[in-house]
Amino acid sequence: MTQALLHRRTLLAGLGGLALAGCSSETASAGDPRFADSPFRRLTEDQWRARLSGPSFNVLRREATERPFTSPLNDEHRDGTFLCRGCELPLFQSRWKYDSRTGWPSFYDVISRNIGTKTDYRIGVPRTEYHCARCLGHQGHVFDDGPRPTGKRYCNNGVALIFRPA
Repeated sequence: MTQALLHRRTLLAGLGGLALAGCSSETASAGDPRFADSPFRRLTEDQWRARLSGPSFNVLRREATERPFTSPLNDEHRDGTFLCRGCELPLFQSRWKYDSRTGWPSFYDVISRNIGTKTDYRIGVPRTEYHCARCLGHQGHVFDDGPRPTGKRYCNNGVALIFRPA
């Protein structure tokens, strides 16, 4: 991402997080009143860098994608909850996790009130990106090729998550 684009994204996120660079907002959850005063929305880029590892920062704050098959969370099968690494907001229950054979932790359901979505055109075709509703950290993309009962595949970057055992 170019510096100009990064600065534009930072500015737009600071204006409420409803529109991010190169994307259009599709839900109001980024502006969810539950999180409007979240201290995570006021962190500077330097503060985020100090809180997160390099790979987590690149994914959560710059919308990068980690390499497939690199996350230890691919092999996490205990009961528990997957949280946003940026702010520890619960996003997924372990019972919703499945092996999509894509190389990223995948889930067929999400705690929907805790995410926001937008259309991402970064690869030239529209995809639905989802992010944490509290800190606006990028998590991954959702696709319509998942298992029953939802038919959804929330394809998440492992470095954007923390697993908390039950």
